[in-house]
Amino acid sequence: MKPLLEVERLQAGYGFAQVLFDVTLSVRAGEVVTLLGRNGMGKTTTISTIMGLVPARGGMTRFAGRALLGAPPYLIAQAGIGLVPEGRQIFPGLTVEENLVATASPRSGDQEWTLDRIYKLFPSLHERRRNMGDQLSGGEQQMLAIGRALMTNPKLLILDEATEGLAPLIRREIWQCLARLKREGQSMLIVDKHLRALIGLADPAT
Repeated sequence: MKPLLEVERLQAGYGFAQVLFDVTLSVRAGEVVTLLGRNGMGKTTTISTIMGLVPARGGMTRFAGRALLGAPPYLIAQAGIGLVPEGRQIFPGLTVEENLVATASPRSGDQEWTLDRIYKLFPSLHERRRNMGDQLSGGEQQMLAIGRALMTNPKLLILDEATEGLAPLIRREIWQCLARLKREGQSMLIVDKHLRALIGLADPAT
């Protein structure tokens, strides 16, 4: 079976500085893959290039058999990739519920993500659904960022530093959420620094 996401010899950078040199990885349907490395090694650049936010200078990206290199970010998202970006980047001037429905995309089948499913996954978001995005704690904002990405009903969920800066209890809740998503068959590509948690969750690590 062909991988859901294929990245081959990907190259990218900023200005005259090249950051990615022939990055190759793949994610199969239902698989959890982690991307590891020290700060400044190009993990976020890899994700940003896959998503079309940073122009690629060479290589290939293919998703569900479709070449994505050079496609604009909105088409890559529409192809079925949901991004939980570093820094969360929720909409501070919208309520929790407005954040969730703003990016919602319908999908046929039993596993469609709805507001009810998000609220069951993160009960605290239901309690805070009328609050503005900038009124949430850091942990609640991270839950909202994950919920917002799930509301696009992605075939692949990409998470960049999903537990960065969170208190241990909130971090554990996020890992439990990701473990539940894995059990439900959600394909994921995860960047994080917490090696022990990643080892318990991931299939291969790159």
